[in-house]
Amino acid sequence: MQRVREIAFFKNIREIREYEFGVFYFFDGLVISEIKEGVVFNWSMAQKAIDAAYEVIGQDRPIAYISNRIHDYSVVPTDWIKFYTHRHKLELYSVVAYNKSGLASIILEKMFFRNNIRQFSDLETAINWSLSKIEAKNEQPTI
Repeated sequence: MQRVREIAFFKNIREIREYEFGVFYFFDGLVISEIKEGVVFNWSMAQKAIDAAYEVIGQDRPIAYISNRIHDYSVVPTDWIKFYTHRHKLELYSVVAYNKSGLASIILEKMFFRNNIRQFSDLETAINWSLSKIEAKNEQPTI
């Protein structure tokens, strides 16, 4: 199990936001969360993280989100509908799961998330994949 603060990539941190439900790490084009044990992650919590991402990274750049599931917690999967209703856009979403319960929750989320959810068992691999995809999106010409 890898925590964000323990890997070499942490030196690239732009900002950290700590909430009662978890910690969000902001990098250029990348947000990594570590939600606390037993939390039921819902829309009001997600809205705080989204607002912070827009504040730190901006709304005009592609953003990759990695859920680093170092603890067991639940996500309210139907709240993805609220995400889209508010016209939010998430370019890339990946989950780093270290156990079967973390992987099981992804199956339910996939039913409501409109794009693909990429699964990883290693945080650094998820970061490298996300950064390469963000870089490719940033290089695409705008029309």
